[in-house]
Amino acid sequence: MHQDVEKVLVSLEAIKQKISELGSVISSDYTGKNLLVVGILKGAMVFMSDLIRSLSVDVQIDFMAVSSYGASSQSTGVVRILKDLEQTIEGKHVLIVEDIVDTGLTLNYLQEILKARGPASVRICTLLDKPSRREVDVAIDYNGFSIPDEFVVGYGLDYNEKYRNLPEIYILKKEVYAKK
Repeated sequence: MHQDVEKVLVSLEAIKQKISELGSVISSDYTGKNLLVVGILKGAMVFMSDLIRSLSVDVQIDFMAVSSYGASSQSTGVVRILKDLEQTIEGKHVLIVEDIVDTGLTLNYLQEILKARGPASVRICTLLDKPSRREVDVAIDYNGFSIPDEFVVGYGLDYNEKYRNLPEIYILKKEVYAKK
């Protein structure tokens, strides 16, 4: 285990099992539909790559990059689009794939932006949900794990661009992110 983490919160085995379950439900819900999976960079890329491989329906993929944290451990509440979609979503069924839903501000903003572009539907799939931190209501259609209010890293999630490569979801030691 990495020296900066306190403990494993979600094991790789649990992640794999949950992705298999999510893949079955999503495949069933989108059978016969034009599905575009939109990964939110950078954190969701590991989860998204495993998720799309678990789907039995045809998918297209695209990515958006947004920022609401910067180098902080707290959301600023200001969402900036750093990279937009490369294709039109008009008439498509859009599934936003996110690593974690915290305050809900980022996803609420993204949902509104994407809905204005005329898709057939917009749904959300997240690996992790922190309902205790929610500031705005966001309907999560597919949720991996609800977790306590802990700062987590690994499996694509980072702190200050570190720890994304760790294989499981870990609680980061407070002294690591409280230094700044």
